[in-house]
Amino acid sequence: MNFSGLIQDFGPLTITGLAQGAIIALFALGYTLVYGVLRLINFAHSEVFLMGTYFCLLVWGLFGLDQNSATPSTIAVIGLVLLGMVVAIVASGATALAVELVAYRPLRKRNAPPLAFLITAIGASLFLSETVGVITKRNITGVPPLIRPRDVFVIGNTHVTNLQILIIVLALVMMYVLDRFINRSRLGRGIRAVAQNPDSAALMGVNKSRVISLVFLLGGLMAGIAAVMYDLKIGVTRFDAGFLLGIEAFTAAVLGGIGNLRGALLGGLLLGVLQNYAAGLFGTQWLHAASFVLLVLILLVRPTGLLGESLGRARA
Repeated sequence: MNFSGLIQDFGPLTITGLAQGAIIALFALGYTLVYGVLRLINFAHSEVFLMGTYFCLLVWGLFGLDQNSATPSTIAVIGLVLLGMVVAIVASGATALAVELVAYRPLRKRNAPPLAFLITAIGASLFLSETVGVITKRNITGVPPLIRPRDVFVIGNTHVTNLQILIIVLALVMMYVLDRFINRSRLGRGIRAVAQNPDSAALMGVNKSRVISLVFLLGGLMAGIAAVMYDLKIGVTRFDAGFLLGIEAFTAAVLGGIGNLRGALLGGLLLGVLQNYAAGLFGTQWLHAASFVLLVLILLVRPTGLLGESLGRARA
């Protein structure tokens, strides 16, 4: 164990972990939303994220940009990032709705057991990822260098870059917007009503199918934003990019209290930071293993996760 290395690099490991954790948190929102309403895990959510990583690259490619391109002007970068985000949101949202319509809704109409939903979700996940793998010939796809990391401020040996600030701030803003939507809007009240008691909600005039579609859509929108941030941070994507990150996002959702929006944010940020601490302490080869050890330890103490509150019991 390298305690001296951890102490020496504590600042850089923390800010890097927060940026990675912000992406995980946005990703985890899709898991926690679906579980909060359906009490099911949508394992195809990793491919919802995957579609966002590729479709923003497609739109950037229309402007002649690839991994070898020079960084455009600041105004052009802002426009391209916003455009890529819109396209990624649409692609991920449409994929999430398609998964709900094709894989989940027929099973719900037949009152299928939970195991059938789980198997179908895994099947949809494999189908989407393998389809992308065939199209891309399983090659790694580079991302245009739209935002080159540069220091905004330096504290000791901690260099905080423009990209890290963008990722963290964007995650916090989107989390706030989604939280306000769920807790303050009429549609949000419908989501919470179905999460708490779907039969009573139906008697009150809430359309359960529309609410479930909305939940999948919202999760897809968050995944699309996470996908663009992932592309800009990592610099590459491939057909299975959503697999490992999806497991980490699911871990973050359970860690914070699956079904709890704020728990997903807390779990994602905490997971990202602690992963980096583990990498500094034990080596980078332990980065991903540390997340599952952490999950087991916390669930032994608090089985419902750190916050543990479901959508149905969220504050009005």
